[in-house]
Amino acid sequence: MKKIKLSPSALSCNFANAGVQIQASRDGGAEYLHLDIMDGAFVPNISFGPELIASIRKHTKLIFDVHLMINDPIRYVDRFVKAGADMITFHIESTDDPEAVIRAIASHEMRVGIAVSPKTPVETIFPYLPKLSQVTIMTV
Repeated sequence: MKKIKLSPSALSCNFANAGVQIQASRDGGAEYLHLDIMDGAFVPNISFGPELIASIRKHTKLIFDVHLMINDPIRYVDRFVKAGADMITFHIESTDDPEAVIRAIASHEMRVGIAVSPKTPVETIFPYLPKLSQVTIMTV
């Protein structure tokens, strides 16, 4: 039987108490921390960047599942790796060259994920499946 892995989103954190809330997630059984990175262009919201990830990386051993909801994600792969990401998921719609993004992430010996927005046919990701550790099907 496969083990269910919890990955609470840091977006629901009160950042004034982030350390306490992240610890509570771990104490509650979470092994992952989902970090939604939004640029205000690919999606309308803006969240946070590698600096925040680096600051919380020092305080937890949770696996950082970094979800890039940004245009041209290859530009930031190295920065998120340096900040402490353990795995990076990018949107198939955010780049003209998904293969290059996969290679960039994998070159750091990291797990790679692809996310698919609701209006994108899921078949779009089929050619990349053998290279992925995770697929995220967006439902919002």
